[in-house]
Amino acid sequence: MVAETAREFEALEEQARKLLSAFVAAGHEAVAPAVLQPADVYLDVIGEALRARSYVFTDPDGDEFCLRPDLTVPICRLHLERHPDGSDKANYCYNGSAFRFQPRGADAAHPREFRQCGIESIGAGDRENADAHTLALILKGLEESGLKEWKLRIGDLGLFRALLSAIDMPERWRERLRHQFWRPLAFREELERLTKPAEGHAIGIPAELLEGLDPLRAAESARKVAKYLDDHGIELQGVRSLEEISLQLARIAADRRAARLPVETANLIEGYIGVRAPARAAGARVKDLIRDVGVDITPALDAYHRRLQLLSELGVDVAKAEFSAEFGRSLEYYTGFVFEVQVTDLGEGSPVAGGGRYDGLMKMCGAPANVAAVGGAIHTERLLKAVRG
Repeated sequence: MVAETAREFEALEEQARKLLSAFVAAGHEAVAPAVLQPADVYLDVIGEALRARSYVFTDPDGDEFCLRPDLTVPICRLHLERHPDGSDKANYCYNGSAFRFQPRGADAAHPREFRQCGIESIGAGDRENADAHTLALILKGLEESGLKEWKLRIGDLGLFRALLSAIDMPERWRERLRHQFWRPLAFREELERLTKPAEGHAIGIPAELLEGLDPLRAAESARKVAKYLDDHGIELQGVRSLEEISLQLARIAADRRAARLPVETANLIEGYIGVRAPARAAGARVKDLIRDVGVDITPALDAYHRRLQLLSELGVDVAKAEFSAEFGRSLEYYTGFVFEVQVTDLGEGSPVAGGGRYDGLMKMCGAPANVAAVGGAIHTERLLKAVRG
């Protein structure tokens, strides 16, 4: 048993060394970010699903840390340590462990500690070109490791965001729909809620309390709520601050004043989310969907088709790619193109590789502005399992 474990470890190490060498040869600098990461940074940016699976602890000084659940955030923090502005162009690669609780129990395809070997491209101005080169390099690494048969699943949050931006609605509604994108049931519930009479969302809240509140005037709204609570002898309870409570009340008040989202518009959004087709056909499906409704997302569609063309020029068989509009991976920092590489024996829930574009993550980690960035990682335990069969 010990010998078998040692052989497995050696096989993983050899596989990782080969992948890392290929990434370095392609122009990426090998780096080794810290395993321990500040918990507050991670918990703010990774999203609800992964937050619940992170190993978090408090050290004797009272500071909260976590074992890194992925390596993209540590790479962003490392880049900011070197380049505080964040926008300097750099390519990194890495090979290291990540840690996640497995709610269905740990197994060979889903260990609590697993190896990621990946690449990150930061600051590249030509986004579609960087996307295509990142995916092509990941696929090259997989194939050179012996993976012959694979399927590619892609999504594009850039298309989704462009669609929401082209539709007439309050910005706060766009924010809610963007936030719920990774939770299909909650997304559909929110979309339906926006079409229904607003009075039902303020049941039990006195009209006098909501009067004059405006989410765009947060400080003034907080003063009004504080005065109402003081006049009526009501004390704050729970963990939410006055500012948080007043902002939520202001949003409810604004929703009551706003016209409801037309059912036809909700159906358009629902129709887009339901698009699932071979990658080359998907763009035409989306174009047909919006043709007669006065919505123009031409730049986003052009970017989508250009990326496919660049992938094809780099030797990627895009006929193996399927587009799913509701696919966004499990990490909520993604902002554009996303992908997963799947093999039949492991199933959709255990991709051997994945990644995507995360233009907002650098700012979330401390940069003064958004920075173009894209990356991908190979799950080496799954790759080894898939190659060995």
